[in-house]
Amino acid sequence: MGKKKILIVDDSDTIALFEKLILGGSYEIVTARNGRLGVEKAVKEKPDLILMDVLMPEMDGVECLKAIRSREETRTIPVIMVTTKSEQGRVETCYQYGCNDYITKPVDRTELLSKVAKYLTTTSPQG
Repeated sequence: MGKKKILIVDDSDTIALFEKLILGGSYEIVTARNGRLGVEKAVKEKPDLILMDVLMPEMDGVECLKAIRSREETRTIPVIMVTTKSEQGRVETCYQYGCNDYITKPVDRTELLSKVAKYLTTTSPQG
């Protein structure tokens, strides 16, 4: 069995690169720059976990989460939302639509690794 796959959905190249640097040694990383592409990649790549920004162009994280949860092939993939402190009101909305957890920006390396490990050791691979 190969490395577990993580889809990072974020319009910020800096955040996506930071998360990729932290996780890339242990996990296979796939990225998408907006929610619309995030849904497409989730369907195509069948990741074991999704890290998703809330505020993005074309389709925000909440809409992307709704789309992922509405599809049979992606509805069980754990999703961790990545928010800024000013977006905390949106966290409740994300939980309503099925996110599993969230972390705040700036992303803390230890917290990110801990939460990713939590979901990747308690879930079976997709596909």
